[in-house]
Amino acid sequence: MDGTLIESHAAVPAAYRAAVVAGGGREHTDEEIIGGYSIGSPADLLTALLGRPATAADLARYHDELASVADRVTVYDGVAALLAEAARRVPVGLFTGASHAAAEILLDRTGLAGHFTVVLGGDEVDRPKPDPAGVLLACRRLGVEPGRSAYVGDSPLDLRAARSAGARSVAAGWGHQYDPSVPTDLTADHPRNLLALLP
Repeated sequence: MDGTLIESHAAVPAAYRAAVVAGGGREHTDEEIIGGYSIGSPADLLTALLGRPATAADLARYHDELASVADRVTVYDGVAALLAEAARRVPVGLFTGASHAAAEILLDRTGLAGHFTVVLGGDEVDRPKPDPAGVLLACRRLGVEPGRSAYVGDSPLDLRAARSAGARSVAAGWGHQYDPSVPTDLTADHPRNLLALLP
């Protein structure tokens, strides 16, 4: 989601920082927080940032903080049109490392929520990307064989998860974590070019 559909760097680190400080933890930099995204779900990242197991109250505080700053999130140019066209053609799902609640907050605030048949958060699977569990579960919920699906993402973890699941991996070349050295099946340099790459 982040780095592929939306740019949330002005919101997500701030929400984590506020939740951690309110929970008794130290104030982390944006770089420290962003560097921890690969740890797993928001509860996992909060645990790492707090230095203690995150509680349900910590997670609720994070979601409240995220909702309070979600107006800082922007949609990448061309994404809304891409999703509208894709949803007319095929079932469209979203699997993100963010929690389901965080995904819903950000999708609702950006107006993208209505384009997805399935929304799956990182807190709904046992293992984070690059494990294929989330991609596979999203495919099952969509009723699509992984080999007939494409998973679009900007990070190396996204692309590895897609390939491990047997889905076509599509690099979002416009995303902030895009690395051209990471193996992928296809690369799109802009959302408007993505559908033309797929059969």
